[in-house]
Amino acid sequence: MNADWRQRPEGGGRIAIWMIRGVARHGGRAVSRALLLPITLYFLLVRGPERRASRDWLRRVGGRRAGLWSTARHIHAFASTILDRVFLLGGELERFRIEVEGAQALHRQLEAGRGVLMFGSHLGSFEVLRVLARTRPEIRLRVVLDVGHNPAMTQLLDALNPEVARTVIDAGRDGPGVALAIAEALEQGALVALLVDRAHEGQASVPAEFCGHPAPFPQAPWLIAAATGAPVVLGFGLYRGGNRYRLVFEPFSEGIRMRRQDRAVALPALVGDYAARLEHHARSAPYNWFNFYDFWQNDEACDHRSDAVGTGRHLAGRQGG
Repeated sequence: MNADWRQRPEGGGRIAIWMIRGVARHGGRAVSRALLLPITLYFLLVRGPERRASRDWLRRVGGRRAGLWSTARHIHAFASTILDRVFLLGGELERFRIEVEGAQALHRQLEAGRGVLMFGSHLGSFEVLRVLARTRPEIRLRVVLDVGHNPAMTQLLDALNPEVARTVIDAGRDGPGVALAIAEALEQGALVALLVDRAHEGQASVPAEFCGHPAPFPQAPWLIAAATGAPVVLGFGLYRGGNRYRLVFEPFSEGIRMRRQDRAVALPALVGDYAARLEHHARSAPYNWFNFYDFWQNDEACDHRSDAVGTGRHLAGRQGG
């Protein structure tokens, strides 16, 4: 993710975000969803980079040029999940129809007293994954988020649920500090959730094939997983329109073991397997893709990937990947 995209201001600003919160809390979900139409129109007309990124994604995943209607639908889906955070963090789960798939394996790991890493993405709603902890109060959930990236939204979510805010591990801290906080939470038997699809500028990344082209993925989450030996589960909170969500949990590894000398081969294999699962769910729910920037950046740096991915799959699998 390049610096220009990270420095773009939050759409609408602090006042608009808090106005939406007020309407949602006092007018209900039906009234507040009516506001999504002018919000969608604003992003469609004013936010050129996000609009172009949406059209590029829909073209890549659909194989044909995307029109304004498809782009508007994409933006509307994103706005819908942002609005639903107000109700989800407020504990109003009865407003939603949430289907859960694959949670049994995750529960077994946690019931055994083991800390678990849950790798999520900007596909669908990461916030709806918190439903798992709300329906199972014994689960200690810690979420790794960069609280400084969207300050107005972060302050809003903190105000909605201060208890949830205290469970956040700030990804904006220095790398060793974040890794130590994650390791401590895992030792306490927590479920630690983090987003692993965006490679930020200046951070080490690993290329992997994604929707027909190489894309950079961050390597730090996989090194943390290898260092802690914690089980890894993939989590996807897919928005299905209206008030419907589908939570999917997939076991990925019982514990990644990776020797330093094997990283050059094992890391591409692990990231390649993850990218394949991310692509599978992204193609099944294309309007849930909420990376509104050039995800396939630095393609030239990714061209060396070819043989490393195929050669490494057997090695990574043998080592617990």
